[in-house]
Amino acid sequence: MNIIFAGTPAFSAVSLKALIANGHKIPLVITQPDRRAGRGMSMMPSEVKKTAIGLGIETYQPANLKSPGVLDRIRQEPADLMIVVAFGQIVPKEILTTFPFGCINVHASLLPRWRGAAPIQRAIMAGDKETGVCIMQMEEGLDTGPVFCERRIPIVANDTAKSLHDILADLGAEALIHTLSDLDSRIPVVQQAGSQVTYAHKINNDDALIDWAASSSEIDRLVRAMDSEPGAHTFLGESRIKIWETKVLDQGDSQSGPGTVIELAEDGFVVACKKGTLKVRVIQRPGGKKSSAAEYVRAFGLKVGHEFK
Repeated sequence: MNIIFAGTPAFSAVSLKALIANGHKIPLVITQPDRRAGRGMSMMPSEVKKTAIGLGIETYQPANLKSPGVLDRIRQEPADLMIVVAFGQIVPKEILTTFPFGCINVHASLLPRWRGAAPIQRAIMAGDKETGVCIMQMEEGLDTGPVFCERRIPIVANDTAKSLHDILADLGAEALIHTLSDLDSRIPVVQQAGSQVTYAHKINNDDALIDWAASSSEIDRLVRAMDSEPGAHTFLGESRIKIWETKVLDQGDSQSGPGTVIELAEDGFVVACKKGTLKVRVIQRPGGKKSSAAEYVRAFGLKVGHEFK
């Protein structure tokens, strides 16, 4: 099939590579404009742009899909459909209705649960027991369309946003190729149940702030959900500390105030939560690199009784 592909991050690039590997023709890749990133704030291309260039595919980077000229540029390509994977913009109706097979989306959740921008992180934070991917016919609404197929996987105790991201990227690509193999005869078989909708709102820094009045298991899930970015954080005095790896020790009532360091161990330190205790294993101080929590204790003199806020 002739396909226009729209995507931006590494998650999308996996599907783009799979499409080419399975013989689909992609005359144009649409991706977000280059952004400043890194310590030097240099202009950086998206992962999808880098992948497209490596595959010899033309890229197009409009600031907004509603901008003048975008629809005309897209219509210049003789495409059967458009595939959208984590593109980062709402696709307007004029584009959704341009192609014979419309627009198809790869979404990293079990719809209608976790529609929106951050389904992987929100599933971990909520303590979901499973997640997956859905291949969906796109509509004007946010992730509202009927679903062609889904793939499910369990969320296990040590899963992080990064580990699930990589698994779901591969799973989404496989499900996409499966769907396209029978698209001529396939019709969307599952309409989403409106009564089961939840929204995965975009993650911001406030979401990543640790509330030590939560349970140890809730805080551990937050740390695992934020492990790629922005990183779960807390404060020790005026210092903003990022916490990258933890382990739930127990979930009973704590005898110490939430956020209090109650033990120093060889592999980290233990903090009291409102319910339970949590061992901190990997930490990052302002301006520093990630280090073991034990190294942090030795270098900066963390003591029993210190309180994180």
